[in-house]
Amino acid sequence: MQRVSLLCVGKLKERFFAQAVDEYAKRLQRFCRLEICELPETRLPDHPSPAQIDAALGREAELIRSKLPPAACVVALCVEGQLCSSEALAQKIAGWATAGDSQLVFVIGGSFGLHSDIKALARLRLSISPMTFPHHLARVMVLEQIYRAYQINAGSPYHK
Repeated sequence: MQRVSLLCVGKLKERFFAQAVDEYAKRLQRFCRLEICELPETRLPDHPSPAQIDAALGREAELIRSKLPPAACVVALCVEGQLCSSEALAQKIAGWATAGDSQLVFVIGGSFGLHSDIKALARLRLSISPMTFPHHLARVMVLEQIYRAYQINAGSPYHK
């Protein structure tokens, strides 16, 4: 059974997002061993400079790297990443499993995204959409798509 980790920068505060995350975590138990790890987001002033943002992303990148298991297949969620259909994501997950990748790590950055070092480590840079969404909602969306991918791979009618 694959292990799937979701490394998230920032704490999930909204109850409705937390409930959705819990629901998908429960559903995913049949398909994988899911771990969700929240890392602290670096606090920045209201109008940070590019240098302040880069320094904060660097500190967050260190925390992310410290939580990455060796030889994990890393998927970085980023706006400039590849758009991918649910079926294509399902194929990627199945392909990784076939290739022996037993540990998948999906990384969601904070409000300013991910440091370029983390993106460089990723096997896949994935974009959820060209639209902008709160990073807390992205957590729910990614979990739903992971669940959908496992359902597709199982031949379930969940995916319509």
